[in-house]
Amino acid sequence: MTVTVVVGNPKPASRTLTAATLVAKGLRPDAEPAVVDLVDFGAALLGWGDPGVAAAVRTVADSELVVFASPTFKATYTGLLKLFLEQFDGGTGLAGVLTVPVMLGAGPAHALAPDLLLKPVLVELGATAALPGLYLSDRTFLEDGVIDAYSARWRPVARALAVTAKVPDHA
Repeated sequence: MTVTVVVGNPKPASRTLTAATLVAKGLRPDAEPAVVDLVDFGAALLGWGDPGVAAAVRTVADSELVVFASPTFKATYTGLLKLFLEQFDGGTGLAGVLTVPVMLGAGPAHALAPDLLLKPVLVELGATAALPGLYLSDRTFLEDGVIDAYSARWRPVARALAVTAKVPDHA
């Protein structure tokens, strides 16, 4: 099982990275996730053809489970994550990939953002986005048990969906 974490926080080694990694490990404790911390790419995300960005896109597209994580920024996900998602072909770029949208914020006002704002983009790129998005308090996610509860509830579903998402179409 290949698992990847994509982090759209403009700060390196962010709480968003920590949270996303915990979610990935909670859903697939048997797999060490690869990490794509988009802040490392900087201006390379602004154009096409950067070899590092292309390699990250391949890593994500070849994964069975990808946690896409962003802090809540102006009520939605960051431009950094948007720039990365634009590297994928519409309808097929994430075909066969089970995705989990995760967002962090200071309060509950944007709790629906993962499902209302990030999930539709992932689906538009061909992803399987059957699990609910996860919104976390950026101050309490390490202690509040939300990641553990989410992981316990959705781990069996993620395992089953990730296996079926990568089954080749023989039609």
